[in-house]
Formats: sequence, C-alpha cells, structure tokens
Amino acid sequence: MRVKDLKEIFNLSNVILVFAAIQLIWLVWYFYTGFGGPQELVAHLMSITLILQILFMYRRDYFYKWLPPRVNDLIILFYIGICLYAFWHFWWEFEEVAIYRQGSYTTEDFVVGLLVFLLVMELSRMVHPILFWVNMVLIFYTLWGYLSPIDFFWHPGTSFYRIVTSSTVEFSTGIYGIYGQIALTLIAAFLLLAAAAQGFGAQSAMINVMRRLAGRSRQMVPQTAVLGSLSIGMISGSGSANAVVVGSITIPLMKRYGLPGAFAGAVETAASMGGLIMPPMMGVGAFLMSQFLGVPYWDVVVRGFSLAIVYYGTLALAVYLVCVRLLPSDSVAAPSVPLYDRIKTSIFFLSVLFLVYHLGILGTGELLAALYAASFMLVLLIIAFLYFKYVLKDPAVADQSLINNLRLCLETHADMTSYLTLLLATLGIMIGLFTVTGFINRMGGMLLNLGAWNILAMIFMAYVFGWLVGAGLPPTATYIIGAVVIVQPLVSLGINPWVAHFFVFLLSVWGELSPPTSLTAAISSRIAEASFMRTMWEALKLCLPITLMTFAIFTRSEMVVTPGWTQVLNTAAMLLGASGLAFAMFGSYTRNFAADVALRLLLTAVSGVVLFHPNDTFALSVSPLVLIGLVIGILRHRVISPPAARAKPVNGESEAEPLPAGSAVQDVKGEY
Repeated sequence: MRVKDLKEIFNLSNVILVFAAIQLIWLVWYFYTGFGGPQELVAHLMSITLILQILFMYRRDYFYKWLPPRVNDLIILFYIGICLYAFWHFWWEFEEVAIYRQGSYTTEDFVVGLLVFLLVMELSRMVHPILFWVNMVLIFYTLWGYLSPIDFFWHPGTSFYRIVTSSTVEFSTGIYGIYGQIALTLIAAFLLLAAAAQGFGAQSAMINVMRRLAGRSRQMVPQTAVLGSLSIGMISGSGSANAVVVGSITIPLMKRYGLPGAFAGAVETAASMGGLIMPPMMGVGAFLMSQFLGVPYWDVVVRGFSLAIVYYGTLALAVYLVCVRLLPSDSVAAPSVPLYDRIKTSIFFLSVLFLVYHLGILGTGELLAALYAASFMLVLLIIAFLYFKYVLKDPAVADQSLINNLRLCLETHADMTSYLTLLLATLGIMIGLFTVTGFINRMGGMLLNLGAWNILAMIFMAYVFGWLVGAGLPPTATYIIGAVVIVQPLVSLGINPWVAHFFVFLLSVWGELSPPTSLTAAISSRIAEASFMRTMWEALKLCLPITLMTFAIFTRSEMVVTPGWTQVLNTAAMLLGASGLAFAMFGSYTRNFAADVALRLLLTAVSGVVLFHPNDTFALSVSPLVLIGLVIGILRHRVISPPAARAKPVNGESEAEPLPAGSAVQDVKGEY
C-alpha cells in the first residue's frame, strides 16, 4: 500500500471516527450491563473522551497558532500519549488505586495524576478560560490560604501533592469524581437523542414545521422562535446552541417581516434560554439535581415540565403583546413544508413521548430509557431516509448518504460528550478545591446566620451570590456552586430540598442572561447585527415576569414538591400570575393613559397576590380575577395597539423559505 493511500486512511476525520466508535460501543455496553459501576467506567473511558476532545479541538484549530504546524502535531501526539498512559495505568491498576492504595499512592500514581491534572487544566484554559482562571486562583488559595489577612478566607493551607491526588487518583472527587461520572453516564445517554436528530437533520426540519404552526398573521411570525427553541431545547439543553441553530433562521425571518434587529435578537435570546429549562434535557443541571437529591431523573423531569410551561407560556404572551404594537395584523403566506420534514418532526416528538413513556410509566432506568428512545428515533429516521431516497426518489435527499448521516450522528455524540465531560471534569477540580479549603462550609455558615436573623434577607443574599457567580461562569458551574453553598442553609431553615434546588437551578439559568456576559445574547445580537447591550436589555425585559418565578417558587412550592393535581393547580396559578405581570408590562387596556396605568397597576397587584401570597387557597381563589383581566386585556390590546402603517417585507419577500436540509449549524455546544 502506498504512503498516499495510508494518509487517506489515517486522516484526522477517520481517527476521530475510530475513537468515537470506541466510546459509543463502550457506553452502550455499560448502559446495558452497568458492569463495574460508574467509577470504573470513568477511570477507563475518561482517557478516550479526552483524546476525542483534543482531536476535535485540533480540527477546529484551537491549539498554539504561534507555533509551527509540525510542533503542534508533536504536542498533540504528546497529549494523546498522556491519555493513553493514563488509560493503561488505570486499566491495570484501577482496583489497587481505588481500594488498596487510597491515601498512600505510589510515585507512578502521582505522576499519572499530575499529567492528567495538567492536561485537563490546559484544555480548560483553551475551551473554558474563565473556569481555568477560577481554578488557578483556587490552587493558589489552597496552597497559601494561611496568608489571608481576612479571617473569613483563612485556612491552614495544604500541599500541591494533596491538590493533585484529590483531583485525580482519589476517584471520588475531582476529574474522575461524581461530575465526570454524570457526564459519561446520564448526560452521554441523553445526548444520544440529540445526536440522532442532528445526524438526519431533524432539527432544521422542526424549525420549518414550527414556522408553519406559528400562523399566517405577521404578528405571529416571531412565535417561530419560541416554538422552535422549545422544540430544539428538548434535546440541546443549551441556550447558546439554541441561539445558533434556531436564531440563524428565525432572526433574519423576524427582521424580514418588520421587527427591529435588537428586538428580534432579544426574542430569540429569551426563547433560547428556555433550552436550559425544557425537559427532558433541562441543560446539565437536572442530571446534577437528581444526583444531589438522590432521586431518579424522572422525578426531576416531571417537576421541570411545570417550569417550562410557565416559562414558554409567559414568554409567548409577552412576545405577542409587543409584536401587536410593532407589526400590523395583515396576513402573510406560510411556507410550504416538505413531507420529509414533517415526517422527521413527527419522529422526533414521537421519540420524546417514547422516552417519557419508559421513564414515567414503565419505570425504566434512565440510561436504558434514553438508549431505547435514541434507538427508536434512529431506526425510524433511517427507514424514513431510505424510503424517501430510494422509493419516492425525493430530490431533497438525493445528494445525502446514509453512511454520512450515521457518521454525523456518531461524531455529534462524541463531540458533545467530550465537551461536557471536560467541562464537568474542570468543575470537579473546582468543587474539590472549594471543599479542601473549607470555603463552602464558611459561606454556608454565613448564609445560615443571616437566615436565622431573616430568611428573606438570606434568600436575597443567596440570589445576589448566584447572580454574581452566574455573571462569570456557565450555568452548570453556577448550579453546582449554588447547590453546595446555598441549598444546605436553606434546608436547615426548613425549606423543602426540592424548592431549594429549583431555586438554585433557576438562578443558574438567569445567570446565563445576566449582564455583562450573556453568551446567548451575544450570539443573537451578532446574528441580528444589533447592539449587544440593547439586545440583552430587551431580553431581560421579556424575561422579567418569568424571573419572578425564581422567588415565587417559595410560595407556590407545590409546583415542584408534589407531582399531581396540586402541582397542576400551582403551575396554573404561577402561569396566570406571571402572564398578568407580562400584560401589565407590555399590554394596554385603553388609550387613556391614566386609566390604562391604573388598570395595569391593579392587575400587577392581583398577579402579585397569586404569585407570592403564602396561603395557597387564597392565592388560587384570586387567580380567576387575573384570568378575567388577561382575557379582557388581550382583546382590548388587539384593537387599540396595532400600528396603522403596514410593515413591508425586506427585499420584497413575501414568505419564508423553508430551511434546507442539513443547513443547521452542526458544531454547536454552547456554554452549559
């Protein structure tokens, strides 16, 4: 065989494919058997996952551009060599390291741990720079905390040896700890659905279908962003990923029909943020919550649906009210949706129902349920593809290949899994260092003392703390820090653990939107060609009624505590209260300014009672008043608010073109 032929075989894409296949086969085998447990799985598979992350980063040119290409190649080989060395060591020495040598490691154990620690830190420096610098500060603080002049931050310090071993070879903490285990079990299992949908273009198909469902009124066109992000959010679990995949279509569409760029970007930003709340993925926070609470993942999902209903219901109303002011009510032509897109969308939602059936009715374990649902989706997508390509000979799939689609599925899963594994491994280091220094205990003690004085003051301080953390860190990191710092003081003061965790969970979601570092708003504003600050400000206004859900969860706690009819009633009350506030912000009752303000203030007061009154019976009895006020208000708003002038489509276009198959951004993970 010629050297040229060998180079074609052993190229970067094929190497990625091989390691991706190894990872997937290993994971599927583990999902079926559970052999060895999550700790052994991560000890072995972490090396393969890090190799994949290195290769994906290398393909995206993440590495050292100031060095010659050949030097970069050698560095990559060295990094991969570290991973293979760690794989070999833990393959043969896992039992000895995990059981018999705990606390008395050999020199080789320490060397392996040190190499993996430095590698993860270096990769995080390139992919998660903020987390890297937080960890660097924590390392210095862990080593020399005894130098702190402030008593609150003082601790006796520890050795670099302890930092390395606690982050690696102890296995219970750090890189190989609980967070890495969640990444390669629960998260990797559910990402199979996202990979299957991405490989066959189901995401782009859903956006086309949602545009059709949004309606024929110009004022309803922006609901495409809401419906599209809701659908994609079921499997993406990322605000920024939603903004790229959905926003690249919906933002130009909204501008085409007359919406200002900043507001179009804000609508997509707010809609995309719901991807962090929308079950069954709910970002990464839901998987972590199930572990913190020690409950099945389905228990989190069934409560998460309440949050998602309130979020998207209120957002859809707010967007509609604003669009009535900005756009005329004339009809527009709805796009035609190819049959193949409708079939793929149906398969997607059928697979989600299949997943819910296994989790909620049959009681199937999370790993197997996700595997069954992903397999179900993949088989149906393959059948549909073959039918349209070879039986119907549909031109839309004429240039597509089954092998390429399956390869895209495989690479998408490997890419997303390796990215999130690196993120959670980095967070494992962070939380481990927080624990070693005792900072978590001191911060928790401070909040507990504040709560003993006034619980409202404690909740407010916890919110401020979460907002500050969320302004600089991704939602996953914010939730983990909040869960270990905030939850226990709240529970100690009598707050239900479910309420405490969902409070922190919502804090982490709003942290992604917090000024000045909202990645989702940055992406949306870039697509909209609008001001970042204006886009973020408009998104914050759209989300303000929903933000209050973060605090109302303490008074309407049955919404997340006890699934059943009580949950339904409290969810309905929360939705009405938040919708009432949305109308008070964006709607109008009358053209008379004074009367309109008075009526909206009255609706605000009644909605506040529904949201925040501590007596459930009284709050629920008042909620019909909000409903009446909303119905009357929406009918009046539709009459008095539309602009007189007809907005003209840009470039003379009268309707949206359907999204071509495979045009959605393929390589998107976002900040989880």
